[in-house]
Amino acid sequence: MVLWVFGYASLVWNPGFEYDEKIIGFIKDYKRVFDLACIDHRGTPEHPARTCTLEASKGAVCWGAALCVRGGPEKERAVIEYLERRECEYDLKSHIDFYTEGDHLKPALTGVLVFTSTFEESNKYYLGPAPLEDMARQIAFATGPCGNNREYLFSLEKAMSAIGHADDMVIELANEVRKVVRMSEEKVVKGVQMLLRTRLPHMHPLPLPESTVVALPLQETAVMDN
Repeated sequence: MVLWVFGYASLVWNPGFEYDEKIIGFIKDYKRVFDLACIDHRGTPEHPARTCTLEASKGAVCWGAALCVRGGPEKERAVIEYLERRECEYDLKSHIDFYTEGDHLKPALTGVLVFTSTFEESNKYYLGPAPLEDMARQIAFATGPCGNNREYLFSLEKAMSAIGHADDMVIELANEVRKVVRMSEEKVVKGVQMLLRTRLPHMHPLPLPESTVVALPLQETAVMDN
């Protein structure tokens, strides 16, 4: 028996534990959603970040990576305990079938562990869906001890592209976040320019003094005859 863990977000590019094998593939009938709050890594209780979880969706496919841990029960237990601390916002552990590119019908692996969350009000970390623009604004400015929320999103976008399975939803959200950040930066620049115009005195160049030419007398040189 070995432990297999399915990574669909930060585990794809930053597992945080030693693994013995990595397989790129997908699970069926789930899709990524940014509906889960993060208050201790990429956000705070006052300004939570939005991070990925999985939502059941008939016919959907979610690509990611299956990570294998070999070495016996103690090593497996250590990895699970680490993941439980790291994925503390995820209140549901499931075992799923995992497929690879070569065979969409027969699972390459069964019983793969995946951390997800319940979509209920009892789950204090569940934020629920929101319009794209609202999610982008939240992600653009949320930050926590492990960095800002947009880095998480951009890293996910890059990681999915690197494994050859870019996620259209992730790309759309990332582009909207870039738009929000760009508009915010432009607003700051305009504000600074206005401040300079209204707060600083108008500077007028002072006229330079006219040049004065002073004629110096020529020194006569006496010529002595020998």
